[in-house]
Amino acid sequence: MLDQDLAPKSYLYVFLSHENRYWDLVWSPPGTPGTTGTFERIVGTSFEVIVENEEQVEVSFSRTWNSSLEGKQAPLKIDKRFVLLRGSSGFYSYAIYQHLEGWPGFNLAETRIVFKLRKDKFHYMAMSDYRKRHMPLPDDRSPNRAKPLAYPEAVLLVNPVEPEFKGEVDDKYQYSCETEDLKVHGWISTDPPVGFWQITPSNEFRTGGPTKQDLTSHVGPTNLAMFVSTHYAGSDLVIKFDDGEKWKKVFGPVFMYISSTSTSVGEEPLTLWNDAKNQMLEEVGKWPYNFPASRDFHQAHERGRISGRLFVYDRFVTDERMPASDASIGLALPGDPGSWQRENKGYQFWTKTNVEGRFSIKNVLPGTYNVYAWVHGFIGDFKYTSNITITQGCDMDIGDLVFEPPRDGPTLWEIGTPDRSAAEFYIPDSDKMYTNKFLANEHNRFRQYGLWERYAKVYPDGDLVFTIGQSDYKKDWKRYDIMYEKTTWTIKFKLKDLNKNGTYKLRLALASVQLSELEVRANDLNTDTPPLFSTGTIGGDNAVARHGIHGLYWLFSVDIPGQLLNLDGENAIYLTKINEGIIFPGGIMYDYIRLEGPPPVVLHLNVPSDP
Repeated sequence: MLDQDLAPKSYLYVFLSHENRYWDLVWSPPGTPGTTGTFERIVGTSFEVIVENEEQVEVSFSRTWNSSLEGKQAPLKIDKRFVLLRGSSGFYSYAIYQHLEGWPGFNLAETRIVFKLRKDKFHYMAMSDYRKRHMPLPDDRSPNRAKPLAYPEAVLLVNPVEPEFKGEVDDKYQYSCETEDLKVHGWISTDPPVGFWQITPSNEFRTGGPTKQDLTSHVGPTNLAMFVSTHYAGSDLVIKFDDGEKWKKVFGPVFMYISSTSTSVGEEPLTLWNDAKNQMLEEVGKWPYNFPASRDFHQAHERGRISGRLFVYDRFVTDERMPASDASIGLALPGDPGSWQRENKGYQFWTKTNVEGRFSIKNVLPGTYNVYAWVHGFIGDFKYTSNITITQGCDMDIGDLVFEPPRDGPTLWEIGTPDRSAAEFYIPDSDKMYTNKFLANEHNRFRQYGLWERYAKVYPDGDLVFTIGQSDYKKDWKRYDIMYEKTTWTIKFKLKDLNKNGTYKLRLALASVQLSELEVRANDLNTDTPPLFSTGTIGGDNAVARHGIHGLYWLFSVDIPGQLLNLDGENAIYLTKINEGIIFPGGIMYDYIRLEGPPPVVLHLNVPSDP
C-alpha cells in the first residue's frame, strides 16, 4: 500500500450508506426455465462478533430459512462475514451458503457482492492494462442524455455531462473479463487520490471454470464481486437444487483494498493502479488465507496438492508424444470430458502447464475430482480416466498423462486456430456512430458495440463463401454468423484424390452459440431434404450481444460419405444457420473447422511364430 496512515480516511469517501454495499442473489422455484428470477438482497437477521482482538475483528451477519418463508425467500442459510486485520488497508468479506436436508428445491441463477461508490468522487476505472479510463457519469445514461439501443444494458451517449463522451456507447459488458484473468479491478478518486479495489486471490469458488467470463466494474460507479452468474453461459450455469439436497459452499474471501497517495494522480492515475496490481500479487501469495474464523474455510494445512505431466499424442502430427505446453489443466467435480465449463456446485482448481507439460495444483480442498485439460492448438477435451481423491496434507504425483485429441484421418484442410475463441477471424471496423475510443486498440476491437451490423456492409451480395487455398480466414471468415434470418456459409475445396468407399470427417469447433441450429450438407444445398447433420437448437450464452469473443465451447464431428464428394471439379460444404422465430442476438461463433480424410488402411502381416 502507498500511504497506510491515509487509508482509513478514504473510507469517508467510499460509501454513502448501507444501501450502496450489499450481497445479493437471484433465485426461482424449481423447474423455472431460463436465467431470470426474484432479486433478493441478503439481509442478516442475526449479528455476532466472531473474533475481537488487537490483530483481527471478524463479524457475522447471518440469516436462515424456515417454512414460513417458503416462496418469499431463497431456501438457504447464509452467513456473511467481514474481517478487518491490523495493518491492512481494507477489509475482507466471505460467506457460507448452505442448503439443508428437508428444505425445498430451488434455482440459484446469481449471487455476488455489489459496491456502489460515490459518483462525485470515483471517475476513473481500471480492470486491466488495456481497459482503464476516465468514465462517464451514471447521469449520462438518463433518458434526456442517452438513446436506448438494441438491449437495455447499452445506450448511446448523446448529451453527456462531459462532452468528450458524446457519441460513445456505454455498456457494462464491455468491461467483462475471463475468470482466469479476473484478479483485481476497481475505481480511483482523484480528489482526494484514493483507490477502491476488489482483489480476488483465488477463483476456486467461482462457477464455470477458468474460461468463464463475468462482469467487473462499470458506470455507477459500480464494483462487483461475481460468484455465480449465467453471463456468457446461459441456463447451464443456473444452480438447480433438488428437494432435500444437502449443499454447502464458501464464497471468498475477497479483499476490498483501499489505497491512497499524498500526491496528485492526475489524469492517468498509474500510481494507484500499479499499486493495486502489486497488492493483488501479495494477496495471491497469501492464499489460502490463515485468518478466516469459520471452520468451513480450509486453510493451507487442510488442503492437498497434485502434480504430474501432460502430453499430447496426435499421430497425424508426429509419431511421438509432445509436451502439452501452456495447457489449461484442473480439478473439478466428476463428470464427462469438458463438463467443467458447465459445473456449478463444487470448487475448481486450475493451472497452466510449463514448456515441458509439467503442472502442480496446490491448495486443493479435500474431495473427489476428475482431472480435466484442454490444449491450445488441439480440439477436444481431456479427462483422466481415474477419479482423484484429495485428502488433507496429501502430495500426489499422478505421473504422465496423455491426451489424444479427436482424430480419424489426415488433415485435408482447416480454417482457424483451435483455441476456443473466434479472436483470429475477421473483425470489421466499428461504426463511427458507436465507437468507443478506448476500445480501439487490437486487444479490445471485438468489444465495440454493433459489430454484428457491420458484416452486412462487408458482404452486401450474400452469404459468406470461403475457398480453400485462396481465402484467408484472418480476412475472409467472419467472426460470427449473426444475420437475423437463415444463412448458409459455403466452404469450397478440391480434392487431390478421393476414396469413394471411405468416410471423411468434418470437425466443427464452435466458440459460442446463441439459440441457433446448424445444419451441414455436402455438394447438395437442397434444404428440402434432411441434412447430413444438425445440432438442433442449442446455446444460450449471448456472447455476441455481450461483446465476447467466445461463450461455451461445442465440438461436433460429422461423417461425410466419400460417395458424396467429387474428384473432378469443386466440392462444397454448406453450413446453414437457422434461428427462425428468434430475434437478435441469435447466432454462432466458430472456433475451428477441419476436414479429415478417411482413416489410412493398416496392413496386418502374418508373422510366423518361433519354431
